[in-house]
Amino acid sequence: MAKERILVVEDDDDILQLLKYNLTKEGYRVTGVASGEEAVKAVALSVPDLILLDLMLPGMDGLEVCRLLKRADRSGNIPIIMLTAKGEEADIVTGLELGADDYITKPFSPRVVLARVRTVLRRRPAEPLNEAAPLKIHDLLIHPGHHEVLVADQPLDLTVTEFRLLYLLASRPGWVFTREQIVRRVHGDDYPASDRSVDVQVVSLRKKLGPSGKYLETVRGIGYRFRG
Repeated sequence: MAKERILVVEDDDDILQLLKYNLTKEGYRVTGVASGEEAVKAVALSVPDLILLDLMLPGMDGLEVCRLLKRADRSGNIPIIMLTAKGEEADIVTGLELGADDYITKPFSPRVVLARVRTVLRRRPAEPLNEAAPLKIHDLLIHPGHHEVLVADQPLDLTVTEFRLLYLLASRPGWVFTREQIVRRVHGDDYPASDRSVDVQVVSLRKKLGPSGKYLETVRGIGYRFRG
């Protein structure tokens, strides 16, 4: 049985109780709170393994909670799954840019929630990624130290930008990166690149990867991820 601790932040008591029931039944240790302020206090008392965070909260909203938690050393690495209403695409993008790991749109099935929770918990690295160590995923071998990528033991001729883009996505398989996040992490905060330039780089990278390009997936309206 699962033993991870999950904090559910949801002001609708019916939804809160539904989530607590299903997560507890699955073996998770669950704490529920109904406001952003309570969520911040709960994390200060005991750091959970994952947070299910409603965006539409009274007082401090979910985006502000996410912003505060991701900026703090104590809570910055806690995975966060946002609970959103339909039509909140802008908030979803903002949440992902703030560091949230996934989102679920209401109304949702408890089975979907459990599947997403298991997936996000599996993604947590057992230890910080050593960026000097080779990364092996599918038939790719990415060696940051040598700035080298092998596909089925055959070297690829990538530009510096393509290499950094591939390494960023492949180092966090399954995680969705917005185009703005990609620009910031590949080029730096002040680089004047557009969303369109990211799309062009992804197209070029897919071509060079050949059949392995299928692992580089587009998440419509948000950005890109590398399938794990």
